[in-house]
Amino acid sequence: MNKTLLHHAMHAISTALIPGGPADTKLSAYFRENKELGSTDRAFIADVSYAVLRRKRYLQLIAGGADPFGLLMAQLLRVQGLSMREISPHLSPAQTARAQEIKAAVIENLTPAIQADVPDWLWDSLVAQYGEEQALTIARSMQQQASLDLRVNRLNGARETVLALFAKENIPATATPYSPDGVRLKDKIVLNKHVLFTKGVIEVQDEGSQLLAMLVAPRRGEMVADFCAGAGGKTLALGAIMHNSGRLYAFDVSERRLANLKPRLARSGLSNIHPQLIANERDQKLKRLAGKFDRVLVDAPCSGLGTLRRNPDLKWRQTPKDIAELAVKQTNILTAAAKLVKPGGRLVYATCSLLREENEAIIEAFLAQHPEFNSVSTADILAQQKVELDTGVNLKMLPHLHGTDGFFAAVMEKT
Repeated sequence: MNKTLLHHAMHAISTALIPGGPADTKLSAYFRENKELGSTDRAFIADVSYAVLRRKRYLQLIAGGADPFGLLMAQLLRVQGLSMREISPHLSPAQTARAQEIKAAVIENLTPAIQADVPDWLWDSLVAQYGEEQALTIARSMQQQASLDLRVNRLNGARETVLALFAKENIPATATPYSPDGVRLKDKIVLNKHVLFTKGVIEVQDEGSQLLAMLVAPRRGEMVADFCAGAGGKTLALGAIMHNSGRLYAFDVSERRLANLKPRLARSGLSNIHPQLIANERDQKLKRLAGKFDRVLVDAPCSGLGTLRRNPDLKWRQTPKDIAELAVKQTNILTAAAKLVKPGGRLVYATCSLLREENEAIIEAFLAQHPEFNSVSTADILAQQKVELDTGVNLKMLPHLHGTDGFFAAVMEKT
């Protein structure tokens, strides 16, 4: 650590706290503007910026305000446990005095929402859904840093081979407990130049996300749609499960996201994927395909509150109004996607949200309005694929229970 590094960390935190837009985009822009920063420095700056976003309410209370210097000192001294002896040589006399105040600040009787480090509205929603004890456990698990999960592409490699190579390279890695294709790394590494990545053997994908593809469970030769494909993480997983056979459509309204799929697709060796840009869920292309698909996955646009370990800024950017607007969008998208499913076909709805309004409430309303669809047990589907996970009817993955991001999924079949 040095004075320059602390200066950059303070400015990066300031940048990340600017309202609007994702923190990762802002930090990437900051690093592009400061090319002199080495990889170790960038890692420290990114880690401490995300740490501040995870604990912002608590840190503001200790620092007595939201200024970046105060937040940085509160994080380093009170959360990470650094000593004044380590920090003061890099501070001015005025900064040292402020840091000492922060180190000595006494904070008592924290409200549950501050302990959880979430906005009051989100705390109230979590308590209403999970009860206070579990809500606090969930929120605290979201304050931890996420592991780096990889999916082994079945077409190009085997998990045992990947684990053996990582062991040879002294990279700590383990098999994920649920997904048969998953590998969990203990530490973050630079993957984009690793031979396993360039040859399409591995892709970055949370284990929970891998299980969503397994709920679709497409068979060889089927017609399958990934309705909100984005950059195609689940699309690629589905293509591998299908053994590169059949037709797999990757629909999305964003040309940029579909463009990001192209290099991943090229690495994967898959040739059964057909990216399709659509204007919206009412696009004419979709109408021509009505009733043609064996399986349809709707990984719906959502609040992303299940990914707070990776994207802690989301909890400060979302509002109850945003959740209400998302619920309308999710309902419309699910209704449109359902029209693609053939009789006997399967429809999977998923989000990376923790909230009932985006999850169970959407499914209950959909089933009430679409009697031609029946709910199917996610536990039964996973058991058929030798995944032992007692999920009940719907899949709910949570960091403190499963070590994954927060995910919800419901499976329905058309009678």
